[in-house]
Amino acid sequence: MAIRDGRFLAVGSEAEVRAAAPEASVIDAKGRRMIPGLIDSHTHMIRGGLNYNMELRWDGVPSLSEAMAMLKRQVDRTPAPQWVRVVGGFTEHQFAEKRLPTLEELNAVAPDTPVFILHLYDRALLNAAALRVVGYTKDTPNPPGGEIQRDAGGNPTGLLLAQPNATILYSTLAKGPKLNPEYAVSSSRHFMRELNSLGVTSVIDAGGGFQSYPDDYAIIEQLHADRQMTVRVSYNLFTQKPKEEISEFSGWVKQVSPGHGDDTYRHNGAGEMLVYSAADFEDLRVERPEMPPDMETDLEPVIRLLSEHRWPWRLHATYDETISRALDVFEKVNRDIPLQGINWFFDHAETISDRSIHRIAALGGGVAVQHRMMFQGEYFIERHGAKAAESTPPIRKMLDAGLPVGAGTDATRVASYNPWVSLSWLVTSTTLGGTRLYPAANRLDRETALRLWTEANTWFSNEQGKKGQIREGQLADLALLSDDYFAVPEDQIVHLRSVLTVLGGEVVHGDGPFAPLAPALPAPMPDWSPVATFGGYYRTPGAQAKVAMACGCGHGCAVHGHNHAAALGAHVPAADARTFWGAFGCGCWAV
Repeated sequence: MAIRDGRFLAVGSEAEVRAAAPEASVIDAKGRRMIPGLIDSHTHMIRGGLNYNMELRWDGVPSLSEAMAMLKRQVDRTPAPQWVRVVGGFTEHQFAEKRLPTLEELNAVAPDTPVFILHLYDRALLNAAALRVVGYTKDTPNPPGGEIQRDAGGNPTGLLLAQPNATILYSTLAKGPKLNPEYAVSSSRHFMRELNSLGVTSVIDAGGGFQSYPDDYAIIEQLHADRQMTVRVSYNLFTQKPKEEISEFSGWVKQVSPGHGDDTYRHNGAGEMLVYSAADFEDLRVERPEMPPDMETDLEPVIRLLSEHRWPWRLHATYDETISRALDVFEKVNRDIPLQGINWFFDHAETISDRSIHRIAALGGGVAVQHRMMFQGEYFIERHGAKAAESTPPIRKMLDAGLPVGAGTDATRVASYNPWVSLSWLVTSTTLGGTRLYPAANRLDRETALRLWTEANTWFSNEQGKKGQIREGQLADLALLSDDYFAVPEDQIVHLRSVLTVLGGEVVHGDGPFAPLAPALPAPMPDWSPVATFGGYYRTPGAQAKVAMACGCGHGCAVHGHNHAAALGAHVPAADARTFWGAFGCGCWAV
């Protein structure tokens, strides 16, 4: 293929492409599998970027013992008054021990440094130091829908539970220190580069609690203005004020219009929160919450307003009971204002019924699915049984009904941002704990799964034909993979990464032999950031070795072997032969 001015100029045989661009600089892909850049149709990248450099990630860590060793190392290097935070992206089922740490274990490794661990959206663990900082005492009341667990004396133990409302979890997290603007810029850039390393080139940001517009969008807009974004972002606006939703959306429709922006940063519509009375939560280990009687009354004026202004919307809905009631409202509005062509959709839809699928299709809507069952499948089976889990969600039925269906992660809290975890779930239906959820008829083949992560997701941002395929005229976004997605054993899909990621014809990530092609990224700030020590998603030794073996240099280094890119990108002076590392035998500087 040939790329010019950010788009694919020619795609075809080598002779045809060289003839189309005879003076082009050449990157030899060396026979590796190339795919379109991945698109996450539901993530919380803007919020995640503001916090990434503060968070220790347990995403993909295979054992609790290793996770706790990481925690201890981070506790030892985190200065007061900062916290050590593990904020979602993992499940206890991924650990060999099949459990979370105990509060006693947390207090033993961190007697003085506040530690906050968020497990999905069902619970948070706080050590004694964190309890002191947030000020929870025996006199602190339980919030509505949440529980502060207490001992026999009525004192908080450090366990917070969503029952089922997760507000107690993220409101507690919000009490912690925040990064200053300079550090938040660094954090967002490192998070985008982390996504690039997994092959992600675009996301649709679903907003989030405590993410107010426009204040909390200042950093991403600064990065856009400074041309430092390495991921394309389409953002939705998430209402922040219960019972004032119509007022918020009435103001926003006067400020911004869907599509406002450019191919790198653009407005996408409303949601995933439209009204708080329609939010049915995402903790699959508890009983399904019943939506209040005023749900329809609250929802209808918002849907009418959005429809009148042709604003696409997305609505968080886990259960069919919520979906069917929302569809009653949508159908009522549709009688006055046709919804066809708005590209509205439901998010999640784990227990959607056949009837609701066909009602959505009749109204021109779609469904964006996420791999929350990969993290919570065991909990769903405990409550609803294995038979019900066989079609949760019924992706194949949605596709057969002609619905637009896209895939995403819902990262960074209730699931990991790693797209290959989602693709593994779509193909294998296996949870991170090893439980097989779906029969073969409900699983997807690899090509269909990949299309849900590329071409299909463009419907959800109204960008069909603009990106998502390696095709002449489309935006030149692509990823070169560490191994062949179509050939590796199913259990290895989750370990895939990108060794070269290109956004609009510009290299934004390189690993192994492609590392020199990528622009340098300054070390993460602050200097105690967990990212400086551990990076992001866990890399197995096998995955690290595979990338290192692809190095094209003549010799390894006595310290880092052939993993020069990791050494040069780390927060150590590996590039200077005269320093400690050079004297110790590091030859990365000479490669």
